[in-house]
Amino acid sequence: MIEFRQGGRRRIDRVLDPGFLAAIGDRSLDELRAMRDDAAQEETDLSYLRRLLHARMDIVRFEEHRRADGGDGSVMDALPRILADNALGPAAGRGRHQTVEPSRAESHRRHVEALLADTGLSDVASLTDAELTECTEAYAAEEASVSDHRIRVQQVMDACNDEIGRRYREGSASVDELLRREREGA
Repeated sequence: MIEFRQGGRRRIDRVLDPGFLAAIGDRSLDELRAMRDDAAQEETDLSYLRRLLHARMDIVRFEEHRRADGGDGSVMDALPRILADNALGPAAGRGRHQTVEPSRAESHRRHVEALLADTGLSDVASLTDAELTECTEAYAAEEASVSDHRIRVQQVMDACNDEIGRRYREGSASVDELLRREREGA
């Protein structure tokens, strides 16, 4: 399970620490942007982990439905369709345009693979119905944990964006200054 550790050194621990947003109105614009960027990177990483979990959940659901319908075929034969159906389906949740790549993709893959090993998902056809149910529950619990943390990180991003927006609206930050700095590559 993804967990927040008060006082931890990981990015998620820093971003979700109650003190992260303390005195947000006193922070410099550069500090606010850095805070927002940290939260955005964490949100991207959590979104990536969530997509990995959804793919595994779709595989388990396919096998459950295949058995319930008395269907033939294998998961391997249906894998392109299973994964494409998820990718092409309607968006759910509070998806955001992401401008960064996952920073811990390999770590997230190992995390999901550990769940996979725990549930035996490497060969879903060989699992009993009870084991499939166990897989479904394990992935659903993990996905709920990741989604909860992702929502909390998005709230931090929103708070940073709101403060940055407030400063531009009230004139304490200048769009001209932002554009000048961007031209200079700062």
